[in-house]
Amino acid sequence: MRYLPHTQEDIKEMLSVIGVDTVEALFDAIPASCRTTKPMNLPAAMSEWDLNAHMDALAATMASSREYRVFIGAGSYNHYIPSSVPYLLSRSEFATAYTPYQPEISQGTLQGIYEFQTLVTRLLGMEVATASHYDGATGLSEALLMAVRKTKKKKVAVSALCHPFHREVLRTYLGPAGVEIVELPYGQDGRTDLAALEALDDVAAVAVQSPNFFGVVEHLNEFSDAIHAKKGLMIASFTEAIAWGLLKTPGSQGVDIVAGDGQSLGIPKAFGGPGLGLLASTKALMRQLPGRLVGTTTDLDGKRGFVLTLAAREQHIRREKATSNICSNNGLCAMNAAMYMASLGGSGFKRLAQINHNKAEYLKRQLMAAGVEIPFASPTFNEFVAKFPQGFESTYDRLLSSMVVAGLPLGRFYPELEGYYLLCVTETLSKTDMDQLVKEVTE
Repeated sequence: MRYLPHTQEDIKEMLSVIGVDTVEALFDAIPASCRTTKPMNLPAAMSEWDLNAHMDALAATMASSREYRVFIGAGSYNHYIPSSVPYLLSRSEFATAYTPYQPEISQGTLQGIYEFQTLVTRLLGMEVATASHYDGATGLSEALLMAVRKTKKKKVAVSALCHPFHREVLRTYLGPAGVEIVELPYGQDGRTDLAALEALDDVAAVAVQSPNFFGVVEHLNEFSDAIHAKKGLMIASFTEAIAWGLLKTPGSQGVDIVAGDGQSLGIPKAFGGPGLGLLASTKALMRQLPGRLVGTTTDLDGKRGFVLTLAAREQHIRREKATSNICSNNGLCAMNAAMYMASLGGSGFKRLAQINHNKAEYLKRQLMAAGVEIPFASPTFNEFVAKFPQGFESTYDRLLSSMVVAGLPLGRFYPELEGYYLLCVTETLSKTDMDQLVKEVTE
């Protein structure tokens, strides 16, 4: 496909101005013997993914530019980013957008946030979404504070399979507020223990991550039923937003609040940041949401416009009435995520999620066939836990020196899982990469 913006009428008008009849006449000064008359001998067209891989392979033959093959996710995921996204995001009207407080001169910013909110609610199956937050950890903390305010209870239950870093942030957030955090253990299936929640009383909310830190898909509907029976709120968290292209949405499973990280939505890993906090809820909890919500209205002439509908921050209302004081929207990252979701579309998002799932399942089955233990039999998305033979640490170090990161050691976060590793596969890893890993770790 050729990308020429001029119509035939445009071309004819330009040619008449410079005094020639055809475009070919512009090249009359070049001798015919110096012109190419045959089509260029080019290979078949490639997808953007394949073309990038091909260019990387060519570069590797000329210099020591080989990249690490990283089999780690654990809250920060490597995904291909369509070239359209960084191009559009670099435009000055997005990179230097005006603050949305004055709608008369910030319609573009407000519309961008509105579109982001719309895409997030569709992705998560919820009714209302905020303009975004710093990251998934702060979003989850705000969700639990919402539940405490709504129910007037000072105890919350949190799955031990929520991201360990998120749980640290929760303790920092909720501790000074006098909120008790009860940690729910996990079972032999790699899922959060539902019975532990059922044994609790006077709980404001339960927070369960799905897919959880082990990559296992949780039964969110069961936790929703259990916590609602206790007059509490169900909070679902996540770190891998791509999973919702394949899994049932949290909203369809009775979840009241969803909090997660949108780094997977077109945001580069960039040495650990930035992230993007996603926070959505039912309409019944809309006024408990911190941060900004953008809505639509009509002006005096009846034209559609965008405005800040709610802004429950201390800058806007009395401090004692503010729901949060650190919830400015992560504007540029939210715009980035909106562009990414719009670029993929619904069918593309689902297809990408399927690819991630299938690739991880392929690696899992190849490792099992090679004798590696997979301790949790529950369904997973693009991450899973593997137990390698004793003495694997030396193999891990050897692979690391060869620019292969063979998973995340789990003993640091779960002492009982010393010798277990969390592996992740996204669309960026090839079958050759996975086969080579299996060969290396099982020799």
